[in-house]
This record gives sequence, structure tokens and C-alpha cells, in this order.
Amino acid sequence: MKKIFIINGGQKFAHSGGKFNKTVQDWTIDFLSKNNEYEIKTTHVEDNINLDKEVEKFVWADIIIYHTPVWWFQLPNLFKKYIDDVFTAGHNKGIYKSDGRSRVNPDINYGTGGLLHGRKYMLTTSWNAPATAFTLPGEFFDQTSVDDGVMFGFHKMNKFTGMEKINGFHFHDVEKGATPENIAIFKENYTKHLEQTFKNL
Repeated sequence: MKKIFIINGGQKFAHSGGKFNKTVQDWTIDFLSKNNEYEIKTTHVEDNINLDKEVEKFVWADIIIYHTPVWWFQLPNLFKKYIDDVFTAGHNKGIYKSDGRSRVNPDINYGTGGLLHGRKYMLTTSWNAPATAFTLPGEFFDQTSVDDGVMFGFHKMNKFTGMEKINGFHFHDVEKGATPENIAIFKENYTKHLEQTFKNL
């Protein structure tokens, strides 16, 4: 059985209730639970967090799935704190041992000290921004994708630990476009993504 660790980075703050990322997490669990191939553990960043237990979940998992909204072009504050605290607690406990360099030649091998080799991760994000903001000339993100732009550092963070990226999924126009019809389309497209992704793992 493959071991899946799902992290819900949504939270209640200002006008955001965190409901959509809980919905995406539920879609993911429903998909994975259709057969007996997967053992699943979850964390919600609003939960009371035991750092050692969270480190153990990363070390235990074969695949980590992150579900997060993007606020002001970054992770929500509780999710950022979760990553900072858990990854730091994972020093020499299975997440990373060092930055990878040696004192003999400190100019090379930065980012090679991770301990999570053999694990894969998948990122989903949710945005108020429409997909066209990333693709059309002259629009806000200068034709730079989510993964190569705003989430570049997030992917480097995971690479630092030794994990390998698998294709993620980005939900766009969630705030203004969250009609029942669009939510159904989101679910259909995301489920197809999961089917294709897990078929090849």
C-alpha cells in the first residue's frame, strides 16, 4: 500500500473561511479511498500541531499532497509557520541533515542535504486570479506559470528535503467564479488529474 500524507493549508482569516481547500482535500480522500491501495494520514494547519508527530508523517509517507490557497502571492501564515516549525524540527530526524555543503568546498552542493529521498509531493493551489492572468501577454504574471513564478520557492523547499515533484493542479478564479457549475467542473478536472497522476506512479 502506498502511504499518502495530505496537508490542508487553508485557514479562516478575514473574508476567507478555508472551505474550498477542505473540499479539495475531501475530493482527494474520496478518490484515494475507492480502493485499498492507499493508506492516508492528514493534517490541517489549524489543528493543534505536535511537531514530532508531523515530522514522523513526512518520514512515513510515500507521497505528500499539499492543498493551499495563495494569499498575497504567498502561503497563508499558519501554513508557512507549519512548514517552518515542522521542517526545522525534522533536522536530523528524517527531513534534512544539512544544506549539503562541506567546509572543504562550500561553494558547491548546496541543497543536497535532504533526507526525504524516494518521496514524491504534489501541490494544489487555489487562486482568486484567473488562469489568463498567467498566460496572456500584458497580464499581471507576465506569462509566468504558477510553478515557475509565485510557487518557485515552495518547490525549491521540497527539493531541498530530497523530495521529487509530481504534476500539481491549480484552481483559478475560485473567489469570483465559485458557482455550483464551476465547482462541479473543478471537481471533474481535478479528478481526471488524480486519475492520470496516480495511474503513472
